[in-house]
Amino acid sequence: MPDAELVDRVAATTGLSPAEATRVIDDVLAWHRETVEDFVRRRHAHHQTYGKRNDEIFTLIAAELAERAFAAPELSPRQLRRIVYG
Repeated sequence: MPDAELVDRVAATTGLSPAEATRVIDDVLAWHRETVEDFVRRRHAHHQTYGKRNDEIFTLIAAELAERAFAAPELSPRQLRRIVYG
């Protein structure tokens, strides 16, 4: 369940019901939670379905990746410390 304040905001600004706003938020969050690996596999299968060959597919996927935001990987406390302190 998304944050209630966010649901209220989306419902108020779009005219959606709270239930519809919740579904939209859940869908958007799921879209952005997709890992790079899952995205690459999904897009590769999609492009193969439409008859593209691997050399073309990998070029297309590389361009798609540059336009897409992905969920951050899980980081350990040690990895977080290294980001902050080097």
